[in-house]
Amino acid sequence: MHRDYDAGMKPISSRHRFAAPSPLMWGGMSALLILACLLAASFVQTVLSSRILATNFVSPATWLVLTGARPSASALPDQATVGYREIVTVTTVLILLTWGIGAIVVARNTERGIAGSIVTWGIPTGIWWCALDLWEWVWIVSSMIGWESLTVVVTLTPQLWLGFCIAGMITNFVVVAIPTREPDPASTGHLRRATRWVALASLIYILTFTTMNWRLYFNLLIPHGDSAMYEEHLWNILHGKGFRSYLDQGLFWGEHIQFVHLFLMPLYVIWPSHLLLEFAESTALALGAFPVFWMTRRQTKSEWAGLAAAVAYLLYTPMQFLDIEIDLKTFRPEAFGIPLLLLTLDQLERRNLRGFVIGLLVTLTVKEDYAIVFGPLGVWIVWREFLESRQRQFTIAEESRTPIPGFNRRWAVTGAIVAAGSVVYLWVATRLLMPWFRSGVEIHYAGYFKKFGATPEQIVLNMLTNPGLLLGELITPETILYALAMLAPVAFLPLFSGGRLAVGGPLFGILCLNSLARDPRHHFHAPLVAIVFWSVSGGLPVAQRSLQALADRWRVSATFGTIPILLRTILWTSSLTTGLFVTLGPLGVPFWDAGSPWNWKRLYGQSPRAEKFARIASLVPQSSRVASTDFVHPRYTHHERSYDYSNYSRKVSNYEKRVPDDTDFIVIDTQHPYSTVKRPEEVPEFRDHPDQWELLPDQTDGFFIVLRRRTSAIQ
Repeated sequence: MHRDYDAGMKPISSRHRFAAPSPLMWGGMSALLILACLLAASFVQTVLSSRILATNFVSPATWLVLTGARPSASALPDQATVGYREIVTVTTVLILLTWGIGAIVVARNTERGIAGSIVTWGIPTGIWWCALDLWEWVWIVSSMIGWESLTVVVTLTPQLWLGFCIAGMITNFVVVAIPTREPDPASTGHLRRATRWVALASLIYILTFTTMNWRLYFNLLIPHGDSAMYEEHLWNILHGKGFRSYLDQGLFWGEHIQFVHLFLMPLYVIWPSHLLLEFAESTALALGAFPVFWMTRRQTKSEWAGLAAAVAYLLYTPMQFLDIEIDLKTFRPEAFGIPLLLLTLDQLERRNLRGFVIGLLVTLTVKEDYAIVFGPLGVWIVWREFLESRQRQFTIAEESRTPIPGFNRRWAVTGAIVAAGSVVYLWVATRLLMPWFRSGVEIHYAGYFKKFGATPEQIVLNMLTNPGLLLGELITPETILYALAMLAPVAFLPLFSGGRLAVGGPLFGILCLNSLARDPRHHFHAPLVAIVFWSVSGGLPVAQRSLQALADRWRVSATFGTIPILLRTILWTSSLTTGLFVTLGPLGVPFWDAGSPWNWKRLYGQSPRAEKFARIASLVPQSSRVASTDFVHPRYTHHERSYDYSNYSRKVSNYEKRVPDDTDFIVIDTQHPYSTVKRPEEVPEFRDHPDQWELLPDQTDGFFIVLRRRTSAIQ
């Protein structure tokens, strides 16, 4: 029999005998089975019949294969004819298999017997299969009544609903198959065992994502801009060139007050490679599972709830997209903020003032954005101390019979300082420091909020004086989808800890107003990941008490042990299943989908571009100054100068679309994802100034173009 090892829990030793199902129950179950097959098949048919709906699950190429639809010469079809009979057959086989296999496992773990297990396991599972088609009915009704916003949200979320239903089935199986637990006050739990599982899960994450990141680097698929440029920062500092890459307008602090990656310098001196940064980032993100485990265990008194939260964190797709973004930017210093903020919150919960302050200061080195989280956190600390002081005034310690201390002034004052200091820091960073490093040029943030104004002052003023415009931007289908993408993978448990979740509210609102940041497949939401899991740890015990109260009120036979199992299972299964069609990792469909741009063979297999580049890698001396296109650019960051060859205007080129005057070589990757140059005669420098540039012999079958400045042109 499977045993649970919760602290404070022990398995009931006695086995219960269950009465054989009645004919009425068999009849009801048979009807439910037929209905489940029909409704599930209807869901599948509806999804497969529409290209827009189906591409929430698979690539357009795979959809064409599945449906047999034929594209026209100019475009893909919007609809496909899918036979209902074939789908019913497939779904019936799938439902019967899950029903039968699950019943066998339940029968082995309980005393229900095979007949009783079929009914006990099958009825709620059949309900979940039926619930799958609820999405279709909402979609149809919203379309019929013309509720456009709801239709958009529903159209883009069938994969979330499918994932939630699968998570519900798995949770139902775990609850039914594992015997009920009861409290055991004498139990001390199995902390070491749970910690080892967290360590193993973290190690698997590190190995998986480090391997993926390294393969992307080897295959020339990592862009320099906003990714490999951070390694150039370390190289340039190490060689006396300043805290910059040659993409920057000057020193990097004109872009962000961000220098957390400089802490890698001692290791970088030993191993000066971009691969080090990729390994460090994946490791840091994985280690965030430990403070999640500690905080959840502390709140729930359960090692296994802590483990479930840690696993959910590692499976959480908004976190994983900090490791590999949807556009394959694989390194962002913002990622270090997630474990640092989680550790800071853990110190807050431990009431370690010194550790909290140190954590806060270190986290602020990640990016100025984290001040937007620390401000509300300071307010939350003050409010928490006020509420707890009110409770303490009327509470007597049960054991000592002495009054519990009241208002903690140290923490209240700390909270007030954090709240006020965060506002001051954010103003100094964005209105004084960053403009100073940009020689007075307005910070680039302002361009993200063009609807509200051209400067931060105009933006804030318009937000305060034009509530209609503000609400119109805050409440949209895109922002609703954003909220669903952040909360659905954790089964909406953060909502049970509204105070903690509200700490991330201002930042979430700002991101909703940012036209570039409404997609959690990028990096802007990094601080919210920590807030979400801090809220999970606080929300789990509240959800447990709430469900127990409902069970008692409705006289449902839910024991004290069943509800914790249910909640922690729905937590990690939701994170797993809602990411099936989103994550870029091996647990996601895009990884295996042959037609997907994120298919493993396309990204991580052998790369012709990398093989061709190896032929010219030695042509450009490290002492030279090189202008190169984006994806080959990371190979030249250790040269004397490494310039960006693109359509962007750079300060090093006097903001003109040309290479800097001191450029020795131009290297153009004709096959990279955004390449616009395919032949040497299309290169403006070679076409317009053949007397200044020499075309080196092609050794790469046209994959790369290498130009060298003629010696006479230099003289």
